[in-house]
Amino acid sequence: MSDNKKTIQRRKKVLQGVIVSDKMEKTAVALVKRTVQHPLYKRTVRRSKKYKIHDEQDVCQIGDHVRLIECKPISKDKRWRLLDVVRKAV
Repeated sequence: MSDNKKTIQRRKKVLQGVIVSDKMEKTAVALVKRTVQHPLYKRTVRRSKKYKIHDEQDVCQIGDHVRLIECKPISKDKRWRLLDVVRKAV
């Protein structure tokens, strides 16, 4: 075996969603909507999922459009962190 170890870098997932809750400290809840094709009927179906994201500076407000990036587990439910705010709520 050689001493050079190859490191495998994988691309982290990036999602886009809307903030639906910001009542926790350093945490916000983002709703991510996506469309998938139904396996049997081949119709396009809308699916949504809520993700708890880590927001260190508490910059998110309800209604903001944000981008999330995958990260190592921060707590029991948080595996995503805030990448940037795409559009502020009006």
